[in-house]
Amino acid sequence: MALSEAKKRANARWNAKNKEKQLIYTTKSAAKRFVKEFADEDELKELEQLIAQRRVMLRK
Repeated sequence: MALSEAKKRANARWNAKNKEKQLIYTTKSAAKRFVKEFADEDELKELEQLIAQRRVMLRK
């Protein structure tokens, strides 16, 4: 399904105004895909440790 020119312009305006949100969305998506499709047991353990450390940092 092709996008109309108006929708393309609207998307470009949103992207320009929301660079940080866009970065968060794409990074989160990549992280979830990595965990679901590619991570092995050792990598999952490392990620669990990183998540635990991040939670501690956020509580401070």
